[in-house]
Amino acid sequence: MITCVIDYTVDSCKLQDFERFAQAWIALVNRHGGTHHGYFLPSEGASDKAHALFSFPSLADYERFRARFGTDPDFIAADAIREGSGCLRRYERTFMRPVLDGRLPER
Repeated sequence: MITCVIDYTVDSCKLQDFERFAQAWIALVNRHGGTHHGYFLPSEGASDKAHALFSFPSLADYERFRARFGTDPDFIAADAIREGSGCLRRYERTFMRPVLDGRLPER
């Protein structure tokens, strides 16, 4: 499994637009073989930071998802929310490998 962690800098005056953008991408990730773990929007503290996490079974599965960018009408429509509103200033994507099972250390 591979998990994509995205750190966003958003326009704090356009959080409603960013939330619409987020909801569209959650649906697309889930529809195309991934598991979206949610977007996390500002609540307290810095008001221009947001995060998203989603996973795919493999990097190859994620690459098949990414291949739809710019060609699939639903992907284009979701990205148009960002482009039309100016809600997103920048983002940084990192791929990580999750540890999902907990075990106490052996004594």
